[in-house]
Amino acid sequence: MPAAAVSGFYFAHPESHYFAISKIGRDQLEDWARRTGMDIDEAARWLAPLL
Repeated sequence: MPAAAVSGFYFAHPESHYFAISKIGRDQLEDWARRTGMDIDEAARWLAPLL
């Protein structure tokens, strides 16, 4: 028995469009930190891959 498993349905369509989340700016980090009640350093740790 695996400790965790992931499964799902994957659909494709020739006219579909995909997107990726790009890097965020300092202003977006500060806004997100304010709205979540985190300090900037903690928010930066959570969002490190996006900075």
